[in-house]
Amino acid sequence: MSAVVDTPAAPPTPQLPTEVVTHTPVQDVALPGGAGILALITLDNGLDHTRPNTFGPASIAELQATVDGLKARAAAGEIQAVGITGKPFIFAVGADLSGVPYVTDREQAVSIARAGHAAFASIMDLPVPTFAFVNGAAMGGGVEIALACDYRTVSAGVPAFALPETFLGLVPGWGGCYLLPNLIGPADALTVIVANPLSQNRMLKAKEVAALGIADVLLEPADFIEDSLRWAAGVVSGAVPVQRRDVDRDESAWDAACDGARSVVLAKTAGRAPGAMRAVELVRAARTATREEAFAAEDAALGDLIMGDELRAGLYAFDLVQKRAKRPAGAPDKALARPVTKVGIVGAGLMASQLALLFARRLGVPVVMTDLDEDRVAKGVGWVHAEIASLKDKRRVSPDKASFLTGLVTGSTSKDGFADADFVIEAVFEEMAVKQQVFAEVEAVVSPECVLATNTSSLSITEMASGLEHPGRVVGFHFFNPVAVMPLLEIIPGEATDESALATAFATGRALGKTTIRVKDSASFVVNRLLGAFMGEFSRIVDEGTPVATADRAVAGLAPMPPFVLLGLVGPAIALHNSETLHRAFGDRFHVSPSLRRLVESGKRGYYLMEGGRPVPDPEVLAMAEQPENPVELSAEQARERILGVLATEVGLMLSEGVVAAPMDIDLAMITGAGFQFWNGGLCPLLDREGVSERVLGRRLLPAGVASVPA
Repeated sequence: MSAVVDTPAAPPTPQLPTEVVTHTPVQDVALPGGAGILALITLDNGLDHTRPNTFGPASIAELQATVDGLKARAAAGEIQAVGITGKPFIFAVGADLSGVPYVTDREQAVSIARAGHAAFASIMDLPVPTFAFVNGAAMGGGVEIALACDYRTVSAGVPAFALPETFLGLVPGWGGCYLLPNLIGPADALTVIVANPLSQNRMLKAKEVAALGIADVLLEPADFIEDSLRWAAGVVSGAVPVQRRDVDRDESAWDAACDGARSVVLAKTAGRAPGAMRAVELVRAARTATREEAFAAEDAALGDLIMGDELRAGLYAFDLVQKRAKRPAGAPDKALARPVTKVGIVGAGLMASQLALLFARRLGVPVVMTDLDEDRVAKGVGWVHAEIASLKDKRRVSPDKASFLTGLVTGSTSKDGFADADFVIEAVFEEMAVKQQVFAEVEAVVSPECVLATNTSSLSITEMASGLEHPGRVVGFHFFNPVAVMPLLEIIPGEATDESALATAFATGRALGKTTIRVKDSASFVVNRLLGAFMGEFSRIVDEGTPVATADRAVAGLAPMPPFVLLGLVGPAIALHNSETLHRAFGDRFHVSPSLRRLVESGKRGYYLMEGGRPVPDPEVLAMAEQPENPVELSAEQARERILGVLATEVGLMLSEGVVAAPMDIDLAMITGAGFQFWNGGLCPLLDREGVSERVLGRRLLPAGVASVPA
């Protein structure tokens, strides 16, 4: 690449106090084959990849000024094309939402939307071909600036490409709801705009971006810019034809796609996520709207949504995951943590095997698994080795790394292999006597400094440690299934747990890449206690006579899936054990469903059968349902009021008991451990927004303006 001229940076623009400005320096590049000069804009905020490029007011103003300058140069014949790329590893991840708290009225919100539209429209209106060279992560406004270009290349190394706005409570508001459906059709566009964000914010990989037709060509990362320039030169010269799919613009087909997406939104949110519903209607209108009409509609939508509580709750949730998760409340001084050079795992079942893989990959230390017999040990170790081989086959680890990891994970029927371990975790049957026996056996082998961790989901850490010579070494270390996917790790000290053991647990959790939350030693801790309350009241309502479909509508948008579908994933036996544990601890507040007990006794795996990828009620399970003498059938709203009321009661009690330090930890736990929605803010903002907190507790859980529009 040879530079011909550097254009000066745009003059500074007043910025929000929080804005990190993404600059737009321009470099002239001589295209191969004499195709002319391409002015290459590099989006760059001057920081490394840990602080991605974003667009705040000052960034948009600088982009606008840069594009205006290029328009004049293009008109003068100085340049024959314009390209946009990002700094290393990052293209751009959208609007700088840190400025939203400073937006206090709708007109301010609309003006931000209009400024972005104006800048992106200027790119679309340049009189020369424009190219987006998507070299790294692209989300939100980053995707939309790429869509504003005439052509797009994408690096095969791009890890994430998405329009995640509806996940937070917004819409793609700088052209995404108009440009994407007109490029790839409404059905695929709505998958990206609505279905993926509402499915735990699923991201596209580079190959999918190309397969959908969002990018025109997929290129290898090693020489991505050079290859992109070579391809662009072919397009500019006419040597490389660019073919796009034909978009079916038939009204009935377009409406059918939008109606299907609307059904998805209703099923997942019960219509309580205004951003998702608004996005569907913007895509519906995109079939016939002019660019100006579509952009004006996006402006209006952004104005409304920025001044809505759902977005403020979504940003609150995002802040929890990005900031509070990195500084867990109540974590001891890091300096107290002891090094972990070897890990022991008691058990070789599926959970234990998942733990072994995680510890080996993240810590890079020897991991030894034990179980009762050779067959169990061989099965567990074999599973880990097979997973490592699969990672190698998928090129997610190199052959050398795969060999190294495979060598780290071994198994034995004897716990003698734990003698030099620094950290031993048990993953055996959820029974207190069993776990106490296991820890007594391990303590006889390990050093006095070795931390003994339990993956219990509900049992007392204090009681588990009570018979040991060194009870201070025992700590709760509760993972969520599947271990590789779920971010949350609840860390629970018992009454005797010493600060060094606790610090080691937190340090190990961080090294494992988990979101760690300190939790008081109490029945079922945070997530399982609240899920127990949620599932228990849901089951009570169904057992009393409310149809499951009605109860499902009542809680749509609260959890990531209907409760009985979730129960099938958790496992009925585990759910029953949790509800019985909570009932013993807290009494009738926690319902133990007779239907669930019969389900477990029958050996059935859940309430549903999967047919064609969709859950269908199992008729044999329906026959086991409780048959009340005097059935009580609630409406969806009545059921919702009861379930949310129970959750508010439990949150209030947990805070008064000091189970966690603050409501924010409850929300962080429910988001990262149970998949509760960002646009709800987890749980507490939802309870505040619907007036449940004040009805049940006589107070808000969070001050007004923290996860809502300031009064």
